[in-house]
Amino acid sequence: MHKSRILIVDDDIGVVKSVRANLKARNWETLVAMDGVEALEVIGREQPDLILLDITMPKMDGFEVCRQVREWSRVPIIMLSARRNVEEKVRCLNIGADDYITKPFGVNELTARVTAVLRRTGESGVEPSASSFSSGDLSINFVERRVTIDDREIKLTPTEYNLLQELVLGADRVFSHSTLLGKVWGPEYVSEREYLHVFVGRLRKEIESDPTHPQYIITVPGVGYKFQTAS
Repeated sequence: MHKSRILIVDDDIGVVKSVRANLKARNWETLVAMDGVEALEVIGREQPDLILLDITMPKMDGFEVCRQVREWSRVPIIMLSARRNVEEKVRCLNIGADDYITKPFGVNELTARVTAVLRRTGESGVEPSASSFSSGDLSINFVERRVTIDDREIKLTPTEYNLLQELVLGADRVFSHSTLLGKVWGPEYVSEREYLHVFVGRLRKEIESDPTHPQYIITVPGVGYKFQTAS
């Protein structure tokens, strides 16, 4: 069985040792980088399955590392920060992070978040009854997990893809916020509405011709979202 390889990026050796020991105890392989520049080198060379990325680091901060990685890779990223404000969490999600953990964190929280991210970066739990889906200029090949707009392939992160698949498999049905969060992120995230808001925004930028006036992913005020098929 493939062991997930997790890169820990943090300049605090105490944090690195603690996180590494706990991940290895749960049978995950680990890699380490002590600053942002080294992190980019390790990511390019080793291609880890998941990155735990501290924000405040020498040479290059976590924001810039995340931005650069997202230019060429869809590897899942969990940001680590001592700040507890929602604005920073949203900023991290907007630049491409998959999750955000506030320091100090407990072992159970860390492993739960890592497990959840690794779970949703694999195959979606939903089993499509058809091999493909089309609406307007949007097409999805469920077998290849491939999304195209006017035959142009759209590169989505695993979480973005899983959210889109959940919506299109229930096309024209309204999903509540908690339902989508539970299906895509897991039961631990049903109250994390900012995750859903940010990822819907990210999806709209990828698949909508005008994200400010979406034709596919429609907001249902006070309830949630739906995928609206082209008429």
